[in-house]
Amino acid sequence: MTEVAAIEWLIPLPVLLPFLGAAATMTLGRHPRLQRILSIIVLALGTAVAGALLVLADRNGITAVQVGGWPAPIGITLVSDRLSALMLVIAYVVLLAVMVYAVGQGIRDGDEHQPVSIFQPTYLVMAAGISNAFLAGDLFNLYVGFEVLLASSFVLLTLGASSDRVHAGVTYVMVSMLSSLVFLAGIAFTYAATGTLNLAQLAVRLSAVPEGVRIAIFAVFLVAFGIKAAVFPLSSWLPDSYPTAPAPITAVFAGLLTKVGVYAIIRAQTLLFPGGSLDNVLLVAGLATMLFGIFGAIAQTDVKRLFSFTLVSHIGYMIFGIGLSTRLGLAGAIYYVAHHIVVQTALFLVVGLIERQAGSASLRRLGSLAAASPVLAALYLLPALNLGGIPPFSGFIGKVTLLEAGVEVGTPLAWVLVAGAVVTSLLTLYAVMRVWTKAFWRSRDDAPEGDMVAARPAVLLDDVGDVALAERRDVGRMPTLMVGSTAALVLVGIVLTVVAGPLIGYTERAAGNLLDRSVYVGTVLGPQAAAELPEASGPAEHTGLSDASSSQPSTAGGPRSDAPSDPPGGHPRHGAPTEDGR
Repeated sequence: MTEVAAIEWLIPLPVLLPFLGAAATMTLGRHPRLQRILSIIVLALGTAVAGALLVLADRNGITAVQVGGWPAPIGITLVSDRLSALMLVIAYVVLLAVMVYAVGQGIRDGDEHQPVSIFQPTYLVMAAGISNAFLAGDLFNLYVGFEVLLASSFVLLTLGASSDRVHAGVTYVMVSMLSSLVFLAGIAFTYAATGTLNLAQLAVRLSAVPEGVRIAIFAVFLVAFGIKAAVFPLSSWLPDSYPTAPAPITAVFAGLLTKVGVYAIIRAQTLLFPGGSLDNVLLVAGLATMLFGIFGAIAQTDVKRLFSFTLVSHIGYMIFGIGLSTRLGLAGAIYYVAHHIVVQTALFLVVGLIERQAGSASLRRLGSLAAASPVLAALYLLPALNLGGIPPFSGFIGKVTLLEAGVEVGTPLAWVLVAGAVVTSLLTLYAVMRVWTKAFWRSRDDAPEGDMVAARPAVLLDDVGDVALAERRDVGRMPTLMVGSTAALVLVGIVLTVVAGPLIGYTERAAGNLLDRSVYVGTVLGPQAAAELPEASGPAEHTGLSDASSSQPSTAGGPRSDAPSDPPGGHPRHGAPTEDGR
């Protein structure tokens, strides 16, 4: 089998595998052990497939598959490129780690009343929705992916139907439905203006739409994707919704779901609406998101809410990189997305372990954890320092890349973002060290409410009341699967640091693909359609579009001939000469 045939065979699997796995686990509702094993196998297979797509995408470039043999733009198009392949790999690694964590938690602390038979298939359906969003080659399929993950995430968020979870779930679903309606309106406006929803054909036809209409449609999509990504001022729903869910669900929500919105913004900004028409809006929103999130985090006493606010804050870094619209800015944003998914998920899993061992996630109750569990202290400290941007971790590398991109652009607004990013990084470090000091090193006797704890570890249901510390039964050691999966994600975060050079090179090649729209259009529709693309408007030195106009597309449906011109371990920088003289 040739590599081309292998890629076309592999592309649908990240969507199909979890869907089929969900159907199979539904039939195994009375066999929870088989359900768990099957779920882990499905996600492990998905991780392997995503890894293969990553290697093949870097070697062969963009590949498109027409589902059912219907040609684009009539049929459903799935597209694998460097960006979508990287997102799939990180997503599946996180999904697998969280599933193992949840299985370990259920085995040790669960009972027959836990809704495991609902959790397993719903979790797999959510994985399918995320994968579909990353591979979608048309707006409606992207919308379907969003709705699939919305429906499944609402079920996961309200497991057990306690009053707190139902309240948070209602808030979440109302905001998500508003986002979906705005997205649907954007799809309707786009179809009315262009007569198509295929992303490649839209890239060609939107250039013929009057500029005012084009900017208005882009603004509608930014509102829809901004709600999903929790960009300020559309982020207030997140800190009230995520912390109420069970620990593994909060972890995967925090790590992954907002990044689907960020991915959609990247795709819309680079493929459909190039030219930087709303770059300043994105930059201002990125700055406000960073500052709003981190000031909110500092004010929190609950560790889950604190990290929910830092999640919002660090979305601002990604919007910062996207708003710069340069190759280095996009590369930094993509690298930061990968880093943040892993680190934020790991931190929420650690918080779940803290809740289990100490009976609370409130700083008013926590203390003495370093002495009680040095392993837990190490599992917290490493991703916390990474999130805070301490050298040499991946958080530091990602932030430096974004700062370098901001300095390169050099506009007054870009300099303000650079300053805001530095301040946010310092305040993030303060917030995570505050947790470190109070929860791990302060004596629990000094905590204002240190004598109160949850009666027992919670699993999927929110049915645990508070008791006096002396009355709590011994919960024993941390379950091996919970510690192992958390440690694995912490290790992945360190690996992102060790391979930062090759990974930054990969993200720069991904950014080069994004900025060269002719490659994407030529792969999906053919070279004739790519030739119809007009020159993007806007200042070339700011958009970076002049850097990426020489690659030639291949025939529709197959991989394009953009095999990596940069060496896999290379570190090209924006403005530096490349192999084609850019």
